[in-house]
Amino acid sequence: MFFGISQYSTYCLPRRAGTRHSAAVSLTTHYLDNIRNFCIIAHIDHGKSTLADRLLEITNTVEKRDMTHGQLLDTMDIEQERGITIKLQPVRMDWEYEGKDYILNLIDTPGHVDFSYEVSRSLAACEGAVLVVDATQGIQAQTLANTYMAIEHDLEIIAVLNKIDLPAADPEKRAAEIESVFGIPKEEIIQISAKEGTNVESLLGTIVTKIPPPKTPETPQARALIFDSIYDTYRGVVAYVRVKEGEIKKGDSLYFMNNKKKFEALEVGYFRPQYEKHSSLKNGEVGYIVTGQKSVGDARVGDTIWKGKEGDLAKATALPGYKKVMPFVFASIFTVDADDYKELREALDKLSLNDAALQFEPERSSALGFGFRCGFLGLLHMEIVQERLEREYDLSLIVTAPSVVYKVIMKKGEEVTVATPSDLPDGGTYDHVKEPWIKMEIVTPSEYVGSIMKICNDRRGIHKDMQYLNENRVILIYEIPLATIVIDFYDALKSTSQGYASVSYDFLDYRQSDLVKVDILIAGDRVDPLAHIMHRSEAQKTGKRITAKLKEIIPKHQFQVAIQAAIGGKVIARETISAMRKDVTAKLYGGDVTRKNKLLKKQKAGKKRLKMIGKVEMPQEAFLAILKKD
Repeated sequence: MFFGISQYSTYCLPRRAGTRHSAAVSLTTHYLDNIRNFCIIAHIDHGKSTLADRLLEITNTVEKRDMTHGQLLDTMDIEQERGITIKLQPVRMDWEYEGKDYILNLIDTPGHVDFSYEVSRSLAACEGAVLVVDATQGIQAQTLANTYMAIEHDLEIIAVLNKIDLPAADPEKRAAEIESVFGIPKEEIIQISAKEGTNVESLLGTIVTKIPPPKTPETPQARALIFDSIYDTYRGVVAYVRVKEGEIKKGDSLYFMNNKKKFEALEVGYFRPQYEKHSSLKNGEVGYIVTGQKSVGDARVGDTIWKGKEGDLAKATALPGYKKVMPFVFASIFTVDADDYKELREALDKLSLNDAALQFEPERSSALGFGFRCGFLGLLHMEIVQERLEREYDLSLIVTAPSVVYKVIMKKGEEVTVATPSDLPDGGTYDHVKEPWIKMEIVTPSEYVGSIMKICNDRRGIHKDMQYLNENRVILIYEIPLATIVIDFYDALKSTSQGYASVSYDFLDYRQSDLVKVDILIAGDRVDPLAHIMHRSEAQKTGKRITAKLKEIIPKHQFQVAIQAAIGGKVIARETISAMRKDVTAKLYGGDVTRKNKLLKKQKAGKKRLKMIGKVEMPQEAFLAILKKD
């Protein structure tokens, strides 16, 4: 159903190259037949954004002279610098094919696993997906994960082999892989070069013929799914929507189904890729609605915008929303200047509107003051959020080491929830600690099973089952503590499996473990943001790694700085940063040795005084030192 010719494929192959009409596409009573909503999915670096550029260029949506840089839909500076897509980005293209005018609504999606939630939101707004596979690398982890998501959404899939112009490309071998894994016949796989534009026009013809038009009922009410939203300083919240039924016009009175709040559509329009005003958005179309709302909590992603008679609002039903995302990594964010706390709260509110996978709640640290406990999908997601907060909102931040939530059973039997290591009670006041465990499923090629099992066993994982999908692919099922996977598990998994393994997890329960709090002391003072809870068997090894890393990162001072890892009052690891010294004996040109000793003794006394009153400078890298293992 997903890979063959669909019931809508009634057109022939293209007789000539299509061109865009200079005038806007006119919508007839059968305009739905001329709309195609699709997204591009792939593993990271397989050429999604480059293909999107060629589609914009060929359809004349953006003139070639206006394409000042590659990856035109990657609008953020971070995306351009890192060469990755972080945010989904919609665009509307007009295309003439076989004498008919078509509207093509494309949503470009990220490829990194940390941003898979962006992909799932794009899929919910489309009827089809273009699956891009690098002809030099073949099927990778996110190729599998994204394709299975597309299948779950019942989308028509068009398989594309990209980068066929490269010397290392092996289209025949890669096409056979796609046919074997996904069941797409080799003859239906389109071979293109997005960089050179080879066969991209043929892909446009296939999009028109294979991807079905929207099927939406004609009703007096209107419903639209919010698949993304941004906050504009001057116009308030701008909702990116896919209209599922009815028509929304400028000036209409609309409602958010989540909170039943009423607002007026100040402006509606399309993406080309900049905003283009229009009189209305009809069912089946993708566009934007300027709501004018200043409260960023109103237009949440996955909510439904509704239009109808006010008396019918109570009976109206919302569109199916999105599955709530579960964060993998938890860390705390504080401002360097305590006066910036309010700005940080506002920045997180606005950023969470644009990034629905970001979760946060207020937190207080005795060392760093007020901040927020945040949940992320991975370490890259955490780095991107931190960088966006610093760049877009001009904030100086400290991000602490990641951890998970624990439950502490006190001596008297009451249960206390501990979100940060600094909140863990003293050792003599509680009976035991429980940590969260998860059920993890890892899909991997069979040749990597042994190495992946070792990674899981080293993290106290319990092997539960192993299932063969076919002779080449295996599902490993483990029960494992959540805390052991939040730091470097994905890096290790990708490295071991050469990027082919993919993973998902579900929460199981809390289980009692022999857990201890490891404190990090800098010059005798405990630094709460660097403390963390771990299994006793891992404490000494981790303490040595952290102290050694901090010794490399913390700059030298005018006095000697001791770095210690301790469990309670017991020091389990230590490193010492030597003091910066001036050669005070350089000016001596003769005389007795006592002159030299006198100068050195005077310098030593000065260093001792400095140590008593000195303050150690802690760079941001020190707080990130325990995120990644060597």
